Amino acid sequence: MTGPGQGFEPATGDGPEPDAGAARAAEVRTAYEGLLQIRRMLNGRAGAAVPAPWELRQMPRAVAIVLEAAGLTPSAADAEGRRTRTGYRVVPREGRVEVTWVGPPGGGAAEAEQEGLTACAAALEPLGWTCLLYRGPRHRRFLEVEPPP
Repeated sequence: MTGPGQGFEPATGDGPEPDAGAARAAEVRTAYEGLLQIRRMLNGRAGAAVPAPWELRQMPRAVAIVLEAAGLTPSAADAEGRRTRTGYRVVPREGRVEVTWVGPPGGGAAEAEQEGLTACAAALEPLGWTCLLYRGPRHRRFLEVEPPP
């Protein structure tokens, strides 16, 4: 959410549910179009198909912008950290980003994770991100998102 003097914050899946209104949709669209414009300006012939240097420095933010702009649902958590909605969660890792599909207990996140993470990869790969789907602890899947080689 934005407020006076604050910039746009993409939904990473760890905060409250973002507004579903037209104002939020416009902010997301503007952030995504800005991401693509920066890519075209900085990447020359590679254009929008390669992450820009700022994206590599702020991978969780860049990945979250792409996922939210693609219309994918972010997870959400209340002030105590309890999940209130099922969806993607973007977590920074050393040199990469991990995307998981999480939700409230009994909310069906485990059953929906294959489809949800596949949709996340489908949004990220055309923009040059390398996405690898893994099975982690307790057989839960996660998507490892890395810059192109």
